Order: sequence, then C-alpha cells, then structure tokens
Amino acid sequence: MTEYKSFLAPYIEKYMKYSEASGGCSDHAKSSIRLFDKYCNEHSGGTVSLTQELVDGWCSKRDTESNNSCRARVYPIYDLIKYLRARKLTDAACPEIPRHERCTYIPHAFTGEELKRFFYGCDHLSCDGRRPSRNRRMTLPVIFRLLYSTGMRTCEARMLRHEHVDIEHGIINIENTKGHIQHYVVLHDSMAEVMEKYDAAISCLYPQREYFFPGVKKPYHDEGWLTGNFRQIWDSVNSSHAVPYDFRHYYGTFNVNSWVGQGFDFFDQFVYLSKSMGHSTLESTKYYYSLVPVLSEILKEQTGAGMEWILTEVNHEKSR
Repeated sequence: MTEYKSFLAPYIEKYMKYSEASGGCSDHAKSSIRLFDKYCNEHSGGTVSLTQELVDGWCSKRDTESNNSCRARVYPIYDLIKYLRARKLTDAACPEIPRHERCTYIPHAFTGEELKRFFYGCDHLSCDGRRPSRNRRMTLPVIFRLLYSTGMRTCEARMLRHEHVDIEHGIINIENTKGHIQHYVVLHDSMAEVMEKYDAAISCLYPQREYFFPGVKKPYHDEGWLTGNFRQIWDSVNSSHAVPYDFRHYYGTFNVNSWVGQGFDFFDQFVYLSKSMGHSTLESTKYYYSLVPVLSEILKEQTGAGMEWILTEVNHEKSR
C-alpha cells in the first residue's frame, strides 16, 4: 500500500524508484515530498493534475522561514517537478529557489570537561528493559564516540551498513555520503574494540540487521532520533549549545591544530585529512583550517603568498 495519498501518488512512486537508481533520496527530501503530497491531497479541490497554484502555494516562502530553510524545503519539490516536466506529466513551472544565505553558524568548540561529562551521560543512560530502550542504551555511547573519533558525517554513521564495517582490520567503507563520494575511514584501535563489543551485543537483538546501528521501527535511525537524544544528554550535563554535527567540526579543527610546529609536512597531512573526511576538494577541508587562526598565521609567515596558491579561498557553502 502506497504511503502517498494525492493524485500524484503513482508519479511520486516512479520518481522515488528513479531516485533510488540514481543514488537515492535523503530522509529530508522524502519527508518534504510526503508533506507536499499531503498538501496536494488537502488542497487539490478535486483536480487530478498538478497546477501552478498548488506548486506556488506549497513552495512560497513562509513568514517563519529563512531563505536557507525555505531552500531546503523546496529543493526536493523542484527536483520532483523537473522530473515530471521532462516526461510531460505536468505543465506547472518549477518553483523559484530562494537565494542561498551564507551560514553564520559557528561550530561549538568542545572543552575536555564538556566531553567528559557528555560521554559519562551516554554511558549511564537508564533502561526499562524493553527493546527500544535497550537499543538506545547500547547505541548512543558508540555512535557518538564514532562521530567524535572519526569526523564522519551524521548521515554516514546512521546509514552505515553492517557489511561495510571491517572490524578485524578497523576500516569503515563509506558509501552513503555527501555527493556519493566513496571513501574509507580507519578506526583507532580503542574505537575498533568498542565497535566489536557493540556488534556482538546488538546482534543479540537484531541478528539479521542490515545496518550497523539498527533502528527500532526503521532499518536505521533517522536524524531526529540522533539529534533529539544528543540534545537530551548534552543539556542534562552542559549549559552550552552544541549539535551532533559539531563532532565533525571538532575532529577537523583538532587535527589541523595539532600540526602547529610541524613545518611543511602540513600539506601531506592536509591531504590525508581531506580524504578521510570524504571531501571532494581540498577547498572543502580548508574550512577547518580557517577555523584555526593560530595555524593560519604560522602558515602565512612560513609560506607567504605561496600558501594561497596551495590553499585557495575557502567556500563555506561547499565545506562540511
């Protein structure tokens, strides 16, 4: 039975199959399309075709939205309508995408004490004995340590397939990633040991699981589950603001900061870091370099104009 209810249901299902064959839709895109389908079902007035009025009604920027949040909501619908237009299934024009606003969010710089309190909270979660609670208690201490120790994107950790974790050699194969750039992450020995213990324990609950971190009602945990649990634990032990993605920023800046005083070997390490984090260009990795002013000044002193030839101006929209 289809999860879509409007007259667009058969077309959306075909679009989803097309998307899967092309690399897949993100959870966010699927959610936006479901909401658009619901909107069309409630506001179609009996029509069986996609009208410009329906498109504009859904895609218009709302008073509570920023340009970026509106872009995020509208882009999946833009792609859907583009697909329909290419197959002459609608005459409605693609919606206008709001102009991107440069992100001004400054990632949280974790302190040692904050991290110590946070992971203590992860390790002392309550459990009522039921399967969802047991899953949560086993998974959170491991998945957050994985994000902290590897700099993986949160979606990469959530959607990590069991078959892509080579615990014996401590290597993770990342395929579900931004831009579909496959890369490999080498685990620290201590993290590999934690992953091995988790694998054995969670297999008792989910013996045939497809994903390394299995969800309760879905094959893997969604972003809301990860973010909600992070906020609950973080707010119970710290007063500052942080989000799970800040672990990736911390990993990047911590590594870059550790190069101070190592001379010109920084470039080789810069390339290694870029590959490990799954960046398509060195420009993306320079985002983390730009967050470490001490190293920035040292490199300018040592390389002069040559530094800008090696590391071009950072584009914050492409980093992450």
